[in-house]
Amino acid sequence: MPDFVREGRLFRVVSFAPSHRQLLLRSDALAIDQTDTRVEVYFGHVDLMLLKPIYEKGIHVRRASEAEFAVLKGRHDLVTDDAAFTWMIEPYGDTFVLSAEPAWREAARMYEDPSLFDFNQPWPPDFPVEFGSIG
Repeated sequence: MPDFVREGRLFRVVSFAPSHRQLLLRSDALAIDQTDTRVEVYFGHVDLMLLKPIYEKGIHVRRASEAEFAVLKGRHDLVTDDAAFTWMIEPYGDTFVLSAEPAWREAARMYEDPSLFDFNQPWPPDFPVEFGSIG
């Protein structure tokens, strides 16, 4: 899947583990969003990121365009090879993550349930889940 789009949902940064270089964005099921699933986007091998703590209108994760990467390269002293690993988070905005290929998972989960990317849990799980990678 080249892009990952989930509009009209509130996403937030729920974890970043610097020692493992892992970032997780989540949208829980909310009555205000009229949603009944949890969506999580996982970024591994994170080298650099510029994020908002909350994305109130959803996300659009995609590889940075040439023009976007050119701006980021100048601002953040990136190297040309970083272009393939630069992921924009919004359709229009400057937030991005420099990482390996992101992955996503979506399932009906309660707020207190473990993360869909809890690597201590068996995979595939014993409940219905949709999943994929971005890029």
